[in-house]
Amino acid sequence: MVKSFGALFSALALSASVMAQQVPVPPVIKIVVPFAPGASTDVIARALAVRLGPKLGTSVIVENRPGANGLIGATSVVKGPTDGSSLMVISSSLLTVAATARSMPFDVTKDLIPLAVLGEGPLVIGVSASSNIKTPADLVATARAKPGSLTHGTGGTGTIAHMAQELLDDAAKINIMHVPYRGAALAMTDLMGGTIDMVIAAYSTLATGISSGRVRPIAVTTLQPSSAFPALPTMASAVPGYSADIWVGLWAPAGMSPALVERLNREVNELTKSKEYAEVLKADGNQAVALTPAELGSRVRDTYATWKKLAVAKNIVVD
Repeated sequence: MVKSFGALFSALALSASVMAQQVPVPPVIKIVVPFAPGASTDVIARALAVRLGPKLGTSVIVENRPGANGLIGATSVVKGPTDGSSLMVISSSLLTVAATARSMPFDVTKDLIPLAVLGEGPLVIGVSASSNIKTPADLVATARAKPGSLTHGTGGTGTIAHMAQELLDDAAKINIMHVPYRGAALAMTDLMGGTIDMVIAAYSTLATGISSGRVRPIAVTTLQPSSAFPALPTMASAVPGYSADIWVGLWAPAGMSPALVERLNREVNELTKSKEYAEVLKADGNQAVALTPAELGSRVRDTYATWKKLAVAKNIVVD
């Protein structure tokens, strides 16, 4: 009897798996990237598209719709069809944008379904090579010795880099002056020239400055050390508990059938395990992480709540 029940449960599990695989997908899937071509999210989206199409037996195309910190493209997906024909690739920076916006065209925790993580990793803290700051402890000590004297450049108010710095200020009880630019590239130019003291960004943003010797990386923002950057300590080594990672996800509009959500999650999680895909993520020291939609949904809500609480406490509002 035990063997019979075991065989029955195995058969039911196999049947459910087969049925999930047979959930139909649209003949054409459009992946919206709400940023210009060449951005890291665009690179990841295109790497996903060329692999996902054959896996699903359908055509997957990428469409760039930049503007308003990603909200133009994101809104088009939120208001688009729910049959799986319109998806989006964007990083968790969407959550800081939503947390700091004076008004949002949609509810980021309700109107979008996070389908899968395409890659996650640390931000890197880089300082000017002319700086005396060489370790996370140096950064904290310098900031405490002269409150407001250190400057941090970002691609704009409300970006994940800006919020990561504000979170660091709170955790370390320091005050670093935020200097918003119209794009991270402009902040990097001033960092390399020694005009500002530090930048928190994805590694690819800092790479040119680091390779030229004009920028010194001193830490990663993840709670645990990053295998991609084994020589860099965590900022948490000087500020216990500090963490501000970033991840890129595949999202769908709310209203998609649970069966299709499950299938896309499974297919993408399988796809991102390949060595070829892993190579794409190396530019920013990212790694694929297999989470279920429920796990990812919980992560989205918790992260958004953290950023919203910080934005309210610091009165950070973006019009």
